[in-house]
Amino acid sequence: MIRNNWTRAEITEIYNTPILDLIYRAATMHRQFHDAQEVQVCTLLSVKTGGCPEDCSYCPQAARYHTDVKVHKLMEVDEVMQKALEAKEAGSTRFCMGAAWREVRDNKDFDKVLSMVKGVSTLGMEVCCTLGMLTHEQAEKLKDAGLYAYNHNLDTSEEFYSEIITTRTYKDRLETLENVRTAKISVCSGGIIGMGENDDERIGMLLTLATLPEHPESVPVNALIPVAGTPLEDQEKVSVWEMVRMVATARIIMPKAMVRLSAGRVRMTVEEQALCFLAGANSIFAGDKLLTTPNPGVVQDQEMFQILNLKPRKSFKDSEKKSTKTHTQVI
Repeated sequence: MIRNNWTRAEITEIYNTPILDLIYRAATMHRQFHDAQEVQVCTLLSVKTGGCPEDCSYCPQAARYHTDVKVHKLMEVDEVMQKALEAKEAGSTRFCMGAAWREVRDNKDFDKVLSMVKGVSTLGMEVCCTLGMLTHEQAEKLKDAGLYAYNHNLDTSEEFYSEIITTRTYKDRLETLENVRTAKISVCSGGIIGMGENDDERIGMLLTLATLPEHPESVPVNALIPVAGTPLEDQEKVSVWEMVRMVATARIIMPKAMVRLSAGRVRMTVEEQALCFLAGANSIFAGDKLLTTPNPGVVQDQEMFQILNLKPRKSFKDSEKKSTKTHTQVI
């Protein structure tokens, strides 16, 4: 069932399945590979905010747009460690640090990020970073520091990409994913819907992810939150059914991946989020902010977990499975 040779026609057929049948198929697949009551709670912290030179149309951190985001220099290691501890105490098992950079540069700031990674990794949490484009050598340094995962979203399909971003290419994004994979770091890559793309372009993004040499271990599905001052400030809200189609299709074509219900949850009811969990989503980001955009509070999420009888997934679960499997084979 793990395939990397999906065709556009096959994914289109899945995506366009009548919605209740699609949910049933995805829920069935989900139960074959995952505990359906288990959801990983992640925290995303902006360790360097604003001032980015890129022109991503959705992003309030782009320096060229006039938004309410204030530029903040890279945080200190002690500050980040305190935030990571707070996240762990609130139930998060993955801690992701984001910096508004176009690319990683080999300088004191990168050295400080490496120290952050080393520090957070001692807490027993999965450490993730999203820092922009990355060379193979930089990926190796992050791996050596203890990085577990690296997020670098495709954002959208290759055919729609130039409508959203012009300051880097789709090939640049794919090269970073390859550098991360070569360094044996877990890959986190997904995209955003609601930016003006059509269904075929959403399918194109899923096709790219599902035909990578190895599927990403983590696939975030984001719904655009329009921000005043960005080119996409007037985009309409994505419906829950659009989110469900994306989540369910991702679950069916990438069965082992963690499908992360990411940006946009703040505009969804518990019932709408429950539909996404039923369709195969098994991870959320906790905390009142996702980098700079609003997100449900920790208390709200705890209440939702109680209502839906969900339980938090522990850190490094997949790694433990692999370790056990290898040990069994040796015996």
